[in-house]
Amino acid sequence: MFKNLTKRLTNIFNKISNHGMITEKHIQDTLREVRTALLEADVALPVIKRFIKNIKNISIGKKINKTLTPGQELIKIVKKELISCINNKNYLLNLSTTPPAIILIVGLQGMGKTTSAAKLGFFIKNKIKKKVLVSSIDIMRPAGIEQLKILCQSEKIDFFQPHFSKNILNRSNEILEFSKNNMYDVLIVDTSGRMHINTEMMEELKIVHNFFKPIETILVIDSMIGQDSINIAKNFKKYIELSGFIITKIDGDSRGGVAFSICEMTKKPVKFLGIGEKIQDLEIFNSEKIVNRILGMGDVLSIIEEIEENFSLVQKKNFEKNNKRNKKFNLNDFLLHLQQVKKMGNLKNLIDKMPQNSFMNNKNLDNNINSNIINKFSSIILSMTLKERNHPEIIKFSRKKRIALGSGVKIQDINIMLKQFTNIQKVIKKVNNGNITQIFKNIKNFFN
Repeated sequence: MFKNLTKRLTNIFNKISNHGMITEKHIQDTLREVRTALLEADVALPVIKRFIKNIKNISIGKKINKTLTPGQELIKIVKKELISCINNKNYLLNLSTTPPAIILIVGLQGMGKTTSAAKLGFFIKNKIKKKVLVSSIDIMRPAGIEQLKILCQSEKIDFFQPHFSKNILNRSNEILEFSKNNMYDVLIVDTSGRMHINTEMMEELKIVHNFFKPIETILVIDSMIGQDSINIAKNFKKYIELSGFIITKIDGDSRGGVAFSICEMTKKPVKFLGIGEKIQDLEIFNSEKIVNRILGMGDVLSIIEEIEENFSLVQKKNFEKNNKRNKKFNLNDFLLHLQQVKKMGNLKNLIDKMPQNSFMNNKNLDNNINSNIINKFSSIILSMTLKERNHPEIIKFSRKKRIALGSGVKIQDINIMLKQFTNIQKVIKKVNNGNITQIFKNIKNFFN
């Protein structure tokens, strides 16, 4: 979503980051380029004007921090203003109420509203560890209810389907009573997709909102609709009080401006980003992490969290035990690492969070991210004997020939795998010595 904006801003700030002195002209020229980059990212013009004006007021004539160069100081100011522009102090879900805490999901048709309801259910169940119920009052689209039901059942999320009734309040009351009687902590209610200019449908939504009195009312916005998102949000706000947004399809070709525009113009936070098609592809929208990513500083904290979530407690203990014994990293360990990388799912999303100043400037990186290689490497290792896995140095031509037959690959593939194993072995040694940044610089070796 922010790929193009990140590229533009990274190039702009690389020019000035090490300047020993920058003049008012430097600042004016840099901000002109920043303004163009934001316009290209489809950020609303009033937001850009306010943003540039604030930076000018702060930066021109400012006394420079002695520990920073003037260029670095300007980047620091821009970062602070970008975070302020996103304005999402209340980005965390508010579930502090008498159960069930009701979350109403609203939006236009085709925005990813129903999928977002299921993703949110998955998030609350697995990450917040609450007993959650998902339901729908969408009488306009029966297929949507069935879609939501299938998504929930696939991940064992509780779903309740009320008896069909054209009276939307009857359906709403049945859902609410069921959630209370079964003592759910959280109730997520998906609503009918509606046009924001359809007065009758918006009045119906107002009635539903008044009935449920939700603690969170989240508007789902497609990132690809650009500045029209502001009009949609403003029209919804005329009828109901919104608490925030979910922006969907950010893994597509959108330019990212919707996040800045909608936060600044509505003064409501983006709560989540839909980062893929899988039910677990929902990411908390944290302004500082997002701005770090946009400015090419990476989001290493998110990467570490993601790795930790996918690394079981048993595997962590084994890894720590091996480190204490100074056990040499072998092909069994390499197989475990391959499985963890594969388990993390969308490798592209992981790579996008890496700092731009490491290996992210590699234009051919997309070609290196290939899950098929992980499968191939795994099958090669699984075709080896236990002795070969523990002592890869004994694998000579005759053994390679046997392993190639067993795994259905060429000897050349085995040579490539062993070469990458050696690379990772070196990285692990550096990590064990405390140099964890090396693992990020060398992670592309998994996919060569």
